[in-house]
Amino acid sequence: MRIILLGAAGSGKGTQGQLIERHYGFPRISTGDLLRLEVQKGTELGKMVEEIMKAGQLVADELVLEVVKARLQAQDCRSGYVLDGYPRTLNQALLLEQLDRSRPETVLEIQISEEAVLKRLAGRRVCAQCGAVYNNEPGTELQCQACGGKLIIRSDDRPEVIRERFRIYRETVGPLLAHYSRKQVLFPVDGDRTVEEVFEAIKLILDSRISGHQEN
Repeated sequence: MRIILLGAAGSGKGTQGQLIERHYGFPRISTGDLLRLEVQKGTELGKMVEEIMKAGQLVADELVLEVVKARLQAQDCRSGYVLDGYPRTLNQALLLEQLDRSRPETVLEIQISEEAVLKRLAGRRVCAQCGAVYNNEPGTELQCQACGGKLIIRSDDRPEVIRERFRIYRETVGPLLAHYSRKQVLFPVDGDRTVEEVFEAIKLILDSRISGHQEN
């Protein structure tokens, strides 16, 4: 099963992807994390995408495909995987389908308002050392509970960048949603609820989809 999580930055895709990974065993693949790792490593690809990401713009399809393709070849992806942040455009979706043609898909769009996104990301902090994410939790403002690393505000979590990313998402997602709707694999999820409520809704969808494909 290929599970694709769609939604604006701050919609909760990362959190839900982690819960899906924990519950179903499918590895969560975040293109944002993969690209940020390239930046941290100082690779040629990392240097190319660093300024693009800081401005909240979309990285070119060919560059993203390069890191996605390498990740999907890993052993842990053979039985299925969760894509968080990819595809973002219709062209990326078509490229992905060429990479892995026969795998059944379930596409979940986590829907949330811009106001809710801004409020949610205002308290988000990320560990500079291990990448753990914290959301306005008491006692976690300065130090990571997992490794003791320093918690920082990601450059792409600044309000002006969030607004730009939200605008780009709304402007570019239409053809992608239409594509998956035509394939009858698109399922909207209300992202304004609690993390637990959103995951319960996702589980209902995935349990039904997985059961249906096992029967076939």
